[in-house]
Amino acid sequence: MKANTSIPNLNLGLVGNCSYSALIDERGSVVWCCLPRFDGDPVFNALLDPSEQAALWAFELEDFARSEHQYEPNTAILRTRLYDSQGQGIEISDFAPRFWSRNRTFRPLTLIRRVRVLGGTPRVRVVLRPRFDWGRHKPEVTRGSTHIRFVGPGQTLRVNTDAPIEYILSETFFVVDRPLNFILGPDETLTGGIEDTARAFEQDTAAYWRHWTRSLSLPLEWQDAVIRAAITLKLSLFEDTGAIVAAMTTSIPEAPDSGRNWDYRYCWLRDAFFVVRALNSISEVATMEEYLRWLNNVIVRSRGGHIQPLYGVGQEEQLPEAILGHLAGYRGMGPVRVGNQAAEHFQHDVYGNIVLGAAQAFHDHRLLRRSGRAEFASLEAVGEQAFRVYDTPDAGMWELRTRARIHTSSALMGWAACDRLAKVAATLGLKDRADHWRERAETIRERILREAWSEERQAFAESFGGRDLDASALLMAEVNFIDPRDPRFVATVDALEKSLSDGPFMRRYEAADDFGKPETAFNICTFWRIDALARIGRKSQAREIFELMLRSRNPLGLLSEDTHAQTGEMWGNFPQTYSMVGLINAAVRLSASWDTVI
Repeated sequence: MKANTSIPNLNLGLVGNCSYSALIDERGSVVWCCLPRFDGDPVFNALLDPSEQAALWAFELEDFARSEHQYEPNTAILRTRLYDSQGQGIEISDFAPRFWSRNRTFRPLTLIRRVRVLGGTPRVRVVLRPRFDWGRHKPEVTRGSTHIRFVGPGQTLRVNTDAPIEYILSETFFVVDRPLNFILGPDETLTGGIEDTARAFEQDTAAYWRHWTRSLSLPLEWQDAVIRAAITLKLSLFEDTGAIVAAMTTSIPEAPDSGRNWDYRYCWLRDAFFVVRALNSISEVATMEEYLRWLNNVIVRSRGGHIQPLYGVGQEEQLPEAILGHLAGYRGMGPVRVGNQAAEHFQHDVYGNIVLGAAQAFHDHRLLRRSGRAEFASLEAVGEQAFRVYDTPDAGMWELRTRARIHTSSALMGWAACDRLAKVAATLGLKDRADHWRERAETIRERILREAWSEERQAFAESFGGRDLDASALLMAEVNFIDPRDPRFVATVDALEKSLSDGPFMRRYEAADDFGKPETAFNICTFWRIDALARIGRKSQAREIFELMLRSRNPLGLLSEDTHAQTGEMWGNFPQTYSMVGLINAAVRLSASWDTVI
């Protein structure tokens, strides 16, 4: 029987617990969920499979009329309400358990779905169709009195439920006249009753997230937006190793039918640094501590040599890129890719992102384990590599596959590595090393100011001796390379607004790449623009653009990678950590002070 599915869109909610995640659409259908980890097999894949064979988990309301969904405030619990034409309805509560138990964080590979009646006698059918091996394998199904098992290659899933098993297996409509509970997870027997377990897990999960959000240091304005962004960033942490993924999806096109379809379910060192920095700005340092565990492994194993721009969440170096031809892709806009060739690239900004990500651990007295001289010695090896390669061609931060240049953004991060090492050395009382790294930072600084400046464009260009413009030049102020009131930086902002802005939105660069010129605006670039405008004194313009970006979020407050300037539609992988980082940074920079109201 065919499931009632609408055209896929990114009005999705994210639930998760730092072990796995699931994306749920406006009608309460699970359309994406990878197990046993973020970059694993999507056991629900309807987001990328428009066929009748799509793997999804839906609660279909007979005579469906409308739906609405929202998060339980200050939590990662999602509520979806479905109504029929007579006003009868149900509410679906979705969450992944996460709470403290026995002095540790309990975060099982479990999705809990609770259904309650809102009014009347609504009829519902449960469409529960997991698949394995990227949708190629239909599982063997077995049943018990209160559970269903889905047996596939490499993993078996079990759904424990107090709903009628026969109706679920036959996908038959039935009257919902009492609360129903569904617990999807590993093939394990519950230790307690189904309803009792689901209720207790929901209460404890809600309490965990409310306690977590309560500890945040929020700006006065836009608090709900910042809380939602912060929870989303937290859910992007794979807590077992400390890796932070760039997004939960693969192959959502950056623009319609563009072919710019990539797998973002991995840990980019650049993106992870900005996630850590954004959360630190609102006093959430636990994520940084987890990430530093993962990052330290990368640093030590590199032995002062080449470091990849990204790795798998388990530190996998090999992420071979392949196209899955049996999946049509998001709205039929393939290809669907798994793996990412960018792991093979040379992107020299990575060394600066490592040092920037690690530097706070030498200065912050709140941390359970501060870094010291041993960690500094390992970090110096990264700095030496940064200095060796800062003025050599690379793929750049945008991972250009067929063009290598000496990118300004890469040199800028090389400067940041040396500058932060000098500051760390001073904190550790190592005067000779502080002098050494200050000298190297100044060497790079002079080269950038001299060779990245374009007299023709009256702006810092995207490469040494080049003339093309790139929004990454805006990072010069963010990493404190240049005074934002410096006439050269102000002129660069003006030039970028003229060449890369589509109204309030901003594209990444102006030169054509492997796929031509970018069609959509890259959200983080728009947020960099907001930050730069605020720094140079154009705060009212920055606030105006920020308010528009807030309206560009989906109804649940989430952002993808890109925004189409003409249609306002979201494109690119989702939810994009870079975009949620920009939201937090902008709110913190632009908000009025708490002193104005207390």
